[in-house]
Amino acid sequence: MTGFSPLWDSARSHVKVMLRDVMVEAQVGLHPWEQHPERPTRLLVNVEMYAHSEAKGVGGDPNGFIDYDPIRAALRGWPSRPHTPLLEDLVEELVGLCFGNPVVEACRVSVVKPDIFNEAAGAGIEVYRVRPSA
Repeated sequence: MTGFSPLWDSARSHVKVMLRDVMVEAQVGLHPWEQHPERPTRLLVNVEMYAHSEAKGVGGDPNGFIDYDPIRAALRGWPSRPHTPLLEDLVEELVGLCFGNPVVEACRVSVVKPDIFNEAAGAGIEVYRVRPSA
């Protein structure tokens, strides 16, 4: 494809800002045992936000930086949110918050239920997204 230039080029230098292993409780799940308000589900959340790092600063902006505080603030509100049937909805919400920062060019978000099955360390979802082109 002539003239094609992908937004995210992993061969270039980049910076990654992350929140790792954030434990939070939320009302989430499709199983009957997950739908009791008195027993929230424990979740393990990981968020990584990527931007190409140029000589002038992150994303070419000398003042540009990736702020993880909006993600952290959203996670702190999860215990009081209404029941959410699917982890995918929580992940999509976090992806939207990541791209709320114009410096972020790509993100990886995972949400895992570490206590859902006795025989597994966890069950969950992870997505990697590149900012949609305008």
